[in-house]
Amino acid sequence: MPCEGCMERDNVSTGATMDFLLLGFSELLRLRVLLFLIFLIVHLATLAGNMMIFMAVVMEPSRPPMLFFLCQLSAIELCYTLVIVPKALLSLVVVEGSTISFLGCAAQMHLFVALGGAECFLLVAMSYDRYVAICQPLRYAAVMSEGLCLRLALACGLGAFAVALGLTAAVFRLPFCRSHRINHFFCDVPAVLHLACTQSYTPELPLLAACVLLLLLPFLLILASYVCIALALLHTTSSVGRGKAFSTCISHLAITLLHYGCATFIYIRPKSSYSPARDKVVSLVYTNITPLMYPLIYSLRNNEIRGILRKMLKRKKKAQVN
Repeated sequence: MPCEGCMERDNVSTGATMDFLLLGFSELLRLRVLLFLIFLIVHLATLAGNMMIFMAVVMEPSRPPMLFFLCQLSAIELCYTLVIVPKALLSLVVVEGSTISFLGCAAQMHLFVALGGAECFLLVAMSYDRYVAICQPLRYAAVMSEGLCLRLALACGLGAFAVALGLTAAVFRLPFCRSHRINHFFCDVPAVLHLACTQSYTPELPLLAACVLLLLLPFLLILASYVCIALALLHTTSSVGRGKAFSTCISHLAITLLHYGCATFIYIRPKSSYSPARDKVVSLVYTNITPLMYPLIYSLRNNEIRGILRKMLKRKKKAQVN
């Protein structure tokens, strides 16, 4: 569908000098102060929680593979929130909306997609770690070596970066309408695509391809891992052993459902069903609440993380006493 209020294509202004206007929450003028305080508190808590887990794992001399992946996950969440939330807070301060340059919008979209994609791939690596730990426990140390973990982490980052680069380039090659008002608090893909002056579904094909590579394929791999885990647990005679094995997967399952649930709702749908108000609400959960939930879930459910945090607090108390 053509974008609202545009009479013709503006091919000239789609260069690096064009600016976009992020409307943010301009329709909620009376709630701006309250929303700003809530977002700021959530943002600071998210940074503190992920930084605490990141530092705790980094300072631990011996790190099993799951903790290594969790450390990378916390680093991704730190970068993820820093890319999105400061601009969202600015949109609450500026009543008319905040401007962002053409290149700035492209950079924000690329980083957002790359970090979100790296998280998707990382969740696959974590599910593979659980599969090896439960289905092949005797070979776990040999299979999940430090070298393999490093290669998996590197592959997650590079793969997501490449897919995000292709998607961003495809989106910003489109001709945009004279109205450059993005009804969102950051340069999300559906919101920018909505400004494209085209009536065909061709611009949605790169987004569909990215969804297949970053969402569908990783989710199928995670599903396959847990099917194998479930089959292995069915053959376990000890109910205690079955419960203990399953408890090690609960944190990863919870994060996977949170991440893929919101991402699927926003990105896997036709352009005709785009709703700015609904997308902004879901994006708030996706970019603010979900990153805050990750350290809470892992600190509450993971015994190793709780042990590391306790040791870190003990070291801090000893340092204060000395």
